[in-house]
Amino acid sequence: MLRTAIILAGGFGTRLQSVVSDLPKPMAPINQHPFLNYQLNYLKHYGIKNIILSVGYLSDKIKEYYKSEYNGLQIKYVVEEIALGTGGGIRLGMESCKDDYALVLNGDSLFDVDIHEFFRLHVNELSQFSIALRKVENASRYGAIETDKNDRIISFKEKVNVESKGLINGGVYILNKEVYLKTNPSNTNFSIEKDFFEKQLNKLKIKGFEFNGYFIDIGVPEDYKKAQDDFKEFKYR
Repeated sequence: MLRTAIILAGGFGTRLQSVVSDLPKPMAPINQHPFLNYQLNYLKHYGIKNIILSVGYLSDKIKEYYKSEYNGLQIKYVVEEIALGTGGGIRLGMESCKDDYALVLNGDSLFDVDIHEFFRLHVNELSQFSIALRKVENASRYGAIETDKNDRIISFKEKVNVESKGLINGGVYILNKEVYLKTNPSNTNFSIEKDFFEKQLNKLKIKGFEFNGYFIDIGVPEDYKKAQDDFKEFKYR
């Protein structure tokens, strides 16, 4: 089973600074609680034991709040001395991961994926890297993903200005530590989507599995506001 989660918590939060200017995005308050609390409670529900926070911008605020433990979860930090992007931030976290696999999440979104089922699919379908996919009414904001009949990802479509339904990358991954570390350079800024997933589609087994759970990205003010209402009935405590 999965025991370790890496959470990307080092972004600048540019789009949200008109609303939350003095905190890193994962610490943005949702009904008086940091957004990260909700993520951590969700992960605990599925048996995750160890959290690695990849931090950078205003990292002291995260460290001061959580220290080394939250609600029974053990917390470690890896600090981006320079901005490393999503791919580099994950690699930094992987260097501190003691397990063969890690669950990876973005610190400013929550996708209610059944993690046990996600890992079962990852193992049973012999996937090296798995992405949780979500069908949305308007995929233009995110860019769409195409899979074949065996769930292997065959293409990533760019963001477009035309609204259309599609499968999107939900920002929740299961990654093979050994292969990820071997494939990507250390201390280098790169995007896991553009510079790893897209470039390795024909070389590695990268699969996408669709889930229909609740999804929100608080990186834009309108969705941050929406979360205030949605999370009043948050089911993970």
